[in-house]
Amino acid sequence: MLPFSRLDELRSARPLIHCIANLVSANDCANVLLAAGASPMMAQAPEEMEEITAASAATVLNTGTPDAARFAMCRLCGRLAAERRQPVVLDPVGVGASAWRLRETERLLETVTPAVLRVNFGEAQALLHRAGREQGVDFAGGGAAEDRAACARALARERRTAVLLTGPEDIVTDGERLCRVSGGSPWMTRITGTGCMLSALCGAFAAAEPDAFTAAALAAAFWKVCAAQAERSLGPGQGAGAMRSALMDAASLLDGGTLATLARTELF
Repeated sequence: MLPFSRLDELRSARPLIHCIANLVSANDCANVLLAAGASPMMAQAPEEMEEITAASAATVLNTGTPDAARFAMCRLCGRLAAERRQPVVLDPVGVGASAWRLRETERLLETVTPAVLRVNFGEAQALLHRAGREQGVDFAGGGAAEDRAACARALARERRTAVLLTGPEDIVTDGERLCRVSGGSPWMTRITGTGCMLSALCGAFAAAEPDAFTAAALAAAFWKVCAAQAERSLGPGQGAGAMRSALMDAASLLDGGTLATLARTELF
């Protein structure tokens, strides 16, 4: 049983979560952190990284719109967070899209070992140097359930981190323990940035829950429940735009007791 009461503790503490966000989803990540009860900081200037990191409870690194300067910023921020034993979440968006992006992400992983590595199946395969196909930053296929679980476990063991592999069913593993999180909504694939928002939520829960595996599982369960509730709230003729707004409503209204009742998780 996951400690779903961490959501209420998170809201009471209002931890500062620093995000090196990508250009596409920065605003959504800030808003979902606010909705969940955390306080977002989207600082980018290297001159203030040490002070911002010192004030933060967790750091989220997103490489979705990369250039050399952004990767350098992620390395700096990750190193500073690691020195303070602060949880780091890495979202290597579209890591298999180019050889350069993969090399720079691996260079980043040589600098810092994240507490949580949030990936889809294609990104996990790319980091393991297995054959995979990506379309833009999205993986073109979901993979069989057992293949996805085996891939997530292999990546967790190789990188010595908790892996959250997202899809119709999310897989969370630290290489030994495994949690399957089901539910959600197919509408999530029609909205840009839902994976980035989940990575930000991993940072928020990591600030409230010291065990990275548990924090990632809680974030995944929270987001799946939010997605299901948002879809149920849609009226006739409403689509992706209404779903985006409904997600924020669901995230801001969900409490620990309701999350415990509605979450669909299996621990192994």
